[in-house]
Amino acid sequence: MEYIYGALLLHKLGKEVNESNLKKVVSATGADVDEAKVKVLVASLSGVNIDEQLANAAIASAAPAASTAAKPEEKKKEEPKAEAAEGLASLFG
Repeated sequence: MEYIYGALLLHKLGKEVNESNLKKVVSATGADVDEAKVKVLVASLSGVNIDEQLANAAIASAAPAASTAAKPEEKKKEEPKAEAAEGLASLFG
């Protein structure tokens, strides 16, 4: 997860998301740098418009919240205790 956060931080600061910069960010946190993870992430992000992807993610995460807010809460009907006990009594005759 720290690699993704590092890439987002670099992007936010206007720095190039490359292996060298990402290694510096991760190592600055005190974590050990996994070369394979750095290479995979940088390769995965090549050609990706990060701003566009972040905008799509914000829209997708806001949609479920909006749909649940629009629904009024339904209150559960509680069966009176006498009726519940009456139903149990009929089981035993």
